[in-house]
Amino acid sequence: MKIIAGVDEVGRGSLIGPVYAAAVILNKSVNKKLLKDSKKLTKIRREMLAKYIKKNSIWAIGKASVKEIKKINILHASLLAMKRAILKLRKKPSLVLIDGNKLPTIKNYNLNAIVKGDEKIPAISAASIIAKVTRDKMLTNLGKKIRGYYLDKNYGYGTKQHLRAIKNLGITPHHRKTFSPINKIK
Repeated sequence: MKIIAGVDEVGRGSLIGPVYAAAVILNKSVNKKLLKDSKKLTKIRREMLAKYIKKNSIWAIGKASVKEIKKINILHASLLAMKRAILKLRKKPSLVLIDGNKLPTIKNYNLNAIVKGDEKIPAISAASIIAKVTRDKMLTNLGKKIRGYYLDKNYGYGTKQHLRAIKNLGITPHHRKTFSPINKIK
């Protein structure tokens, strides 16, 4: 029997925090019609689906830190987070379908990149949902420690609100200092 895992990452364009990836092997019982790209779901729907997927799947999270993003760049950090998620799965998949056009390097794994896979492949949609909910929760918790950046609303993306907070409150150790416009702030 073929075991298929879907993989997606979240947080590549954010100005703060780690990049996250999830790998998901869906159980046959999962209603695949419920699964969509996480960006096309409301926050409440994503959170409900994340619980449903976690209960009815084999899943794992991988992440790459701000320090790793700085050292190897965001693309390679995203691939590293994906690799970590795949290797954490408690069952080895016979095929790994990854959203995008780049693949992490993992020996003895059958990997395929699928552009817009989060819209086409239910296991990748599931991974996108779990990765987003997990990262959003981490940033919401971080936002309670570093108040004024509205991380529970903008999740670290370069919104006017977040950029204004950076200007008024400064750059935190959690910000990605190599990212524009942070790299231009003195």
